[in-house]
Amino acid sequence: MKNLVLDGESLTLETLIRVLNPAAQIRIPPACRNKIQKSRAVIDKAIRGEKQIYGITTGFGAFSEVFISKDKGRQLQKNILRSHAAGVGPPLPDEIVRLVMALMINSKVKGYSGLRWTTLKTLVDVFNSGLTPRVPEKGSVGASGDLAPLAHLSLVLIGRGRARFREGRWMSGNTAMKRAKLDPVVLAEGEGLALINGTQVMTAIGAWTLNQAIRLAKIADIVASMSLEVLLGTNTQLHKRIHRIRPHPGQIQSADNMRRITDSSEIITSHRDCKRIQDAYSLRCTPQVHGASRDTIQFADRTLETEMNSATENPLVFPDGQILSGGNFHGQPIALAMDHLAVALAELASISERRIERMVNPNLSGLPSFLIREGGLNSGFMIAQYTAAALVSENKALAHPASVDSIPTSANKEDHVSMGTISARKAREILKNLKYVIAIELLCAAQGLDLLTNLKPGKGTLTAYKMIRKHVSHMKADRELSPDIATVLKIIDHGDILDSVEKACGPLL
Repeated sequence: MKNLVLDGESLTLETLIRVLNPAAQIRIPPACRNKIQKSRAVIDKAIRGEKQIYGITTGFGAFSEVFISKDKGRQLQKNILRSHAAGVGPPLPDEIVRLVMALMINSKVKGYSGLRWTTLKTLVDVFNSGLTPRVPEKGSVGASGDLAPLAHLSLVLIGRGRARFREGRWMSGNTAMKRAKLDPVVLAEGEGLALINGTQVMTAIGAWTLNQAIRLAKIADIVASMSLEVLLGTNTQLHKRIHRIRPHPGQIQSADNMRRITDSSEIITSHRDCKRIQDAYSLRCTPQVHGASRDTIQFADRTLETEMNSATENPLVFPDGQILSGGNFHGQPIALAMDHLAVALAELASISERRIERMVNPNLSGLPSFLIREGGLNSGFMIAQYTAAALVSENKALAHPASVDSIPTSANKEDHVSMGTISARKAREILKNLKYVIAIELLCAAQGLDLLTNLKPGKGTLTAYKMIRKHVSHMKADRELSPDIATVLKIIDHGDILDSVEKACGPLL
């Protein structure tokens, strides 16, 4: 795999996600080293002049008025990593920690942190070696950056904390560094603060979630198209003229996808002259609902991409000699974007569950009750709909915005915090629930097509159906559904359904 060149200015979501490949290696352009060294020279000069600089010659947070003598400057930086490593809960997945490290590197190469080149180089070496710090997922309020989780990560650089080497067992940071044949860093003035002042954890979780959400929005259009056919819906609501005069981009994209997926459908053509005037909202308004979620996904994408290429430390060190304290570490942009994304993903699950209900309900579908022959003896997909309902209800609780809550910290010095990392974590949980709901709808739609007719579905619908049936057989009598749901989830994650439909219909928008 080619090196990922991080210059602090041009990182995209697509490029960032490449670091999930264990073979990915990060390289920094030579020009960035010069910027880093210039900023560090500013810090060194300020220390020699005994200037009062936040977090370098002073304490942190409520201790910002306490002057720290030059002889204790390095101890201060070691102490901040130790004291701030107060996270709790299970560790973040290794792949998200890799994203965090890549984002830290991309921020530091901009040259505003005051970090030494040798310290940044060690962080790059840790990433490239396959060493993964153990980072508890809970403990950040998302305002002075992701202090607690970044402290846990950064402890490994100084030979403390916990880590594992190439997916092995957890071990001490010192042992892990030795396994990777790396020397621990002795932090210079300001470096501990520079390492933990940033929004990289919330941004990494958000990026992981967003990357999956972009693909899942397309799969939502696929499964909605399948359900449309199973429920004998019309494609009139997909007509270009309807969407052209309400030109929200996501709505137009979703309608275009569904037109192509259902193209050449004998099922839709067969009932074109039936007496039904309009379909239920969960069918008729799919492009409008899916489209609004798509537009939110695009908003989150723009916000995250800006954040990925931003300097979020405090203080900020400029090569011309200025050292400025500000609030770029505040996670409000990410918090709002992730809360908005959480709601958008919850809505995709909500409308999906309504289509599931219509398929399993014989009064609405005209199909056998709960999509099974010999109902009563067999319960079919009855409880699968319960599961979808439970997941949608859970999403409603998770969708409550974390960003509207703020608890003052550091003796009220930090009196407004973003809770952005909680927003990102909640969006990630909602996305996981959404995938299960989509998997259940795919299973119901495939079963419905089996029971419905011998007429041919649309070219995209038929392709998706065949992919499901390649992995999960038709349910003739009751069996455990949990393994079937897990199997469909796996082919969603592997990209089998989306890739096969795009091969038949062209790239989906």
